[in-house]
Amino acid sequence: MLLYLLAKKKNNTMNYSYLKNKIPVLLLLITLAFPSYAQSQDSNFGNWLIYIGSKKLNSKWNLHNEVQLRNYNAIGDLEQLLLRTGLGYSFNENKNNILLGYGYITSENYIANTEDKFTVNEHRIFQQFTSKQQIGIVGVSHRYRFEQRFVANDFKMRFRYFLAINVPLSKEKDTYYFSAYNEIFLNTKTSIFDRNRLYAGLGYKINKNIRLEAGYMNQFFETTSRDQFNIISFVNF
Repeated sequence: MLLYLLAKKKNNTMNYSYLKNKIPVLLLLITLAFPSYAQSQDSNFGNWLIYIGSKKLNSKWNLHNEVQLRNYNAIGDLEQLLLRTGLGYSFNENKNNILLGYGYITSENYIANTEDKFTVNEHRIFQQFTSKQQIGIVGVSHRYRFEQRFVANDFKMRFRYFLAINVPLSKEKDTYYFSAYNEIFLNTKTSIFDRNRLYAGLGYKINKNIRLEAGYMNQFFETTSRDQFNIISFVNF
């Protein structure tokens, strides 16, 4: 239904007036929906600072690099530091990409009912397939990721599915855009459901290689929920 509203056409071209009328309504619905869900669970607010980069080695191969600084509250109360890198190969006119990657994650977890923390380190190998498509002016992307996680002395595996849309808000140059995604995490062992992330944000394209984005994310587990304010930079070079 969402994609139908965003991709509705008039005389085989996108009706931008119709789209601009629908975007504020969509943002309002998402804004109202997140807090109402979070109120039914234990929730607290955190901040994520994210850098995502991609270096083209040639027309087919690319090098992925990523840094995420996740905080419980504002900057300074570290929850997690995540570093990722990987080698990808694009095909089908760069609409599809397969990637083999490695991640290092260090987490600072609070001991229950105390102000003390303990550190958990994780090494992660992952394989992913990304597919992009265009529906009218709406960009749609799918990402399928399989992870092998070496967490302290434990070994875990997890599957993730990521569905995102990107909608330009300005007809000229597509400078401003609306972004939303949902990602579900499933373990290979019980409990199967790991978490789900639901996000909506606004972005600004500085140029064809750099864009900045800020948005709100709700991450919920089986019985708890966390709200995040995310600031993201995307750099292609």
